[in-house]
Amino acid sequence: MEKLYNYFPAELVTFVLVTLFSLLIGLNQRKISLKREGETTLFGTDRTFTFIGILGYLLYILDPSEMRLFMGGGLILGLLLGINYYVKQAQFHVFGVTTIIIALITYCLAPIVSTQPSWFYVMVVVTVLLFTEMKRTFTEIAQQMENDEIATLAKFLAISGIILPMLPNENIIPEVNLTPYSIWLATVVVSGISYLSYLLRRYVFRESGVLVSGVIGGLYSSTATISVLARKSRTAQLNEISEYVAAMLLAVSMMFLRFLILILIFSKDVFSIVYPYLLIMAVAAAASAWLTYARDKHRQKAGQPTSEEESSSNPLEFKVALIFAILFVVFTLLTHYTLLYAGTGGLNLLSFITGLSDITPFILNLLQGTGGVATLVIAACSMQAIISNIVVNMCYAIFFSGARKDLIPRILGGFGTVISINLLLLVIFYFIW
Repeated sequence: MEKLYNYFPAELVTFVLVTLFSLLIGLNQRKISLKREGETTLFGTDRTFTFIGILGYLLYILDPSEMRLFMGGGLILGLLLGINYYVKQAQFHVFGVTTIIIALITYCLAPIVSTQPSWFYVMVVVTVLLFTEMKRTFTEIAQQMENDEIATLAKFLAISGIILPMLPNENIIPEVNLTPYSIWLATVVVSGISYLSYLLRRYVFRESGVLVSGVIGGLYSSTATISVLARKSRTAQLNEISEYVAAMLLAVSMMFLRFLILILIFSKDVFSIVYPYLLIMAVAAAASAWLTYARDKHRQKAGQPTSEEESSSNPLEFKVALIFAILFVVFTLLTHYTLLYAGTGGLNLLSFITGLSDITPFILNLLQGTGGVATLVIAACSMQAIISNIVVNMCYAIFFSGARKDLIPRILGGFGTVISINLLLLVIFYFIW
């Protein structure tokens, strides 16, 4: 919008924008207020809000440096709004100051439009319009919220905004690239992604089916999701089996995307090398899931796979964060001494072995440059660890499903296809680099 100032007077552009934004807010308030209160309790809506915005603009341009007129007008407006609120409360027993706050924001649009970039004042208007429309949504979220949900959010803010900046960034052990800051940074990033998937699963896709649960669960932990789905598949009907296997493969597909995000955060150099391969792997796993799902043309809708234990699991529990931090330290030491005594060959072997456990600490340790490992070696070891972990997940799927005879061929077929494509891409990677 800044280009408009090159063709029209600045005062005209600012006036039109303030008037338009004020009118939009007023129209929105008329619709909301008519539903909630009725005409008798309104202090004004579309035209009133428009005039409030125009008044703020006029008082601002008359004294833009000292802004005494603008502040005086704001005090008078606040006084009038206060009187209106008192009358509504006394006569109609209507409470709430949201409309008053929005009116004051509308009054402040003039200096915001005049002094701030276009993206900022548009963001302010959009936020006001969206939040006034989302009252019912917020009420539903609050009703679904568990008693400890705010405490969970406070924990995440604490570990990311309080604890992390306070930690020293100096090596704990000489010659080993391991600092308290790097340990906790990895924990915060992984916890943040896990917490996001936790919120999506609990509040956005609370009543989701099997496939959606596989997608969301893969962002948190593909191994845990596959284990839960496999246990649920024990009692699934024959026409539901393909849907469970497809959900497991979707969890694997999301695992590739999760590592793609982590690699981008911690090492752009490694990301520039591996992103084509990880994207192809994610697409291959999703395609295998679709083929598995489409195999049975006549299916009944499968039940909700998320068990009570899974839906209530909290990715920000102190025990979970502590285990991850310990694993990160262990893999840092293993990587350092493997490189010291066995070189890159030993590190390649270690990358396959780590697939037996959680590979995230190992990969994040490599991405933070432990031992000065070359970028290509980090990329190769990350891909090898992921492939090894998929093999382990396939074994988990077979084990937790009770080795159902009608389920094993589908698991072997779906996971086998993904593993074969990943191995082929790994060979191509070695050939190219």
